[in-house]
Amino acid sequence: MDEVVVARIGKAHGLKGEVTVQVHTDSPEERFVAGAAFVTDPAHRGPLTLRSTRVHNGIYLLAFEEAPDRTAAEGLRGINLLAAADELVEDDAWYEEDLLGFGVVLEDGTAVGTVKGLESREMQDLLVVDGVDGYDVLLPFVEEIVPEVDEDERRIVVTPPPGLLELGRPTDAHSDDVEEA
Repeated sequence: MDEVVVARIGKAHGLKGEVTVQVHTDSPEERFVAGAAFVTDPAHRGPLTLRSTRVHNGIYLLAFEEAPDRTAAEGLRGINLLAAADELVEDDAWYEEDLLGFGVVLEDGTAVGTVKGLESREMQDLLVVDGVDGYDVLLPFVEEIVPEVDEDERRIVVTPPPGLLELGRPTDAHSDDVEEA
């Protein structure tokens, strides 16, 4: 049975055993219900049974039966929660492990970089690309910007708006237009 990551456990929150999670599913409200059992990666850390779920400031907070307090919750950090791939009904969904290592190019074939992650956010997922210039590029994973994912070629074609690929880059302190004294 193939399994996919539906969340990655982050840091502990509060004193009652809650943890933050990086969500990797389009339906967290259906997946994260009390009593749900999750296989884990690494396997020896699970299974984990969900005790409660809540959203705080846009971040999912989960509590597990196996972690009744903060100390136990801190020990869960970095664990991936898995679900059987055939349980997921998201026909057009992509998972981080499916995309890692894919080349990212512009429509004209110009290399942008290589996929190194997929960040799930409340509004939209972000494709994390290790740019050819050594800087990370964050691309909204929406059809307007990522119109093509070619599994056979392990390639993603992107059509970013002007300036998006340069966001977050350090600017040069010296301009070509300014003479130094």
